[in-house]
Amino acid sequence: MGAVLAKQERIGARVPHEVYETLCRAAELSGATVNQFLVQSALKEAQAVIEREEIIRLSSRDWNWLLDLVDNPPKPNSKLKAAIKRYQKAKQTDATSTFNWTP
Repeated sequence: MGAVLAKQERIGARVPHEVYETLCRAAELSGATVNQFLVQSALKEAQAVIEREEIIRLSSRDWNWLLDLVDNPPKPNSKLKAAIKRYQKAKQTDATSTFNWTP
């Protein structure tokens, strides 16, 4: 059986000469080709951006506060009660909405 090769895509960029020289120097110092250096650097930054946008980090104090709220939720206040009433009304009056969806 032969090895399965993953599909690869191409990325290209045009940069000023000074930027290119800097990238070449950094790649050489890290022991990589310019292409390897660019892909590794871009991937590292992409992963950092995704993590920053998708992961919520809490301090120990905030984590404990959140757990306490889950274990001991406060009683509904007037704004929450009003929101529940609006939701129930919208659910009853909108026959074409996803509120009334049945699989």
